[in-house]
Amino acid sequence: MRLLFAKYRHVFNVGLQSNIVYRWNFAMRAAFSMLHLVFVFILWGAAYQGHTEIGGFSLDQTLTYFVTLLVLQFFIGAFNEDYEISEEIRSGLINQFLTKPINYFVYRFTIFIAARIVSGLLALVPLLLALPLLGEYLTFPDEVWRLMLGLPAAFMSAMIQFTIAYIFGMLTFWFLEIQSFVILSMTIETLLGGQIFPLDLLPDTIYRISQFLPYYYQMYFPAAIFAGRIDYASASQGLLIQAFWVVALLVIAQVLWQRGLRQHTAVGG
Repeated sequence: MRLLFAKYRHVFNVGLQSNIVYRWNFAMRAAFSMLHLVFVFILWGAAYQGHTEIGGFSLDQTLTYFVTLLVLQFFIGAFNEDYEISEEIRSGLINQFLTKPINYFVYRFTIFIAARIVSGLLALVPLLLALPLLGEYLTFPDEVWRLMLGLPAAFMSAMIQFTIAYIFGMLTFWFLEIQSFVILSMTIETLLGGQIFPLDLLPDTIYRISQFLPYYYQMYFPAAIFAGRIDYASASQGLLIQAFWVVALLVIAQVLWQRGLRQHTAVGG
């Protein structure tokens, strides 16, 4: 176990160092995300004109949700992992992992965690600078259970997002180009992941159906816990469904890896 930990700790350190090289890229992305947040404030401010609540939530509660969502996107969101995995398969770089005692999924997930730590911390900088202006609009609930359930929900959300990206990367074993699959997935994720509007604003039947889909647990679920949009019972039940999707996606990823290797011709690397 000590050797296993040391091996992936080294991978984690390499991931940190390689992503720090691109720190300005992450910083600029975070800065531009603040512009997106400005438009969110303007849009929802206009939507609340003449209304004290929409869907049972005040303007401050809705803006708190979107600020939470912005932070989570940089800490747990999958950015380019699917394309990076695809490129390693297409170029033959993946061959080096076939002859070494290292699990490719764990290797890529370790790199993913390192990258999200760098991007998440850098995203906090512009947010903290803007906090004097945003503070009056933020109303986070103070229940301790939200932190206790929100943290594991955020971690499993990261696993779901990465594993979905990993699965799309695995499609390169069968398809030369995966861009169309990724774009389609991103479109669905943006809509059903609560990035355009909080999912609790959907009609009740559609909202309940969305709670059984993996997209609900990619971003909306942890953000809703932290921002106070769901109660303890819903959060507890959601964690169980989220855990199911983590396991199910891991199984799919492993099956694609094993079958993909049968299709793979080791060239390059």
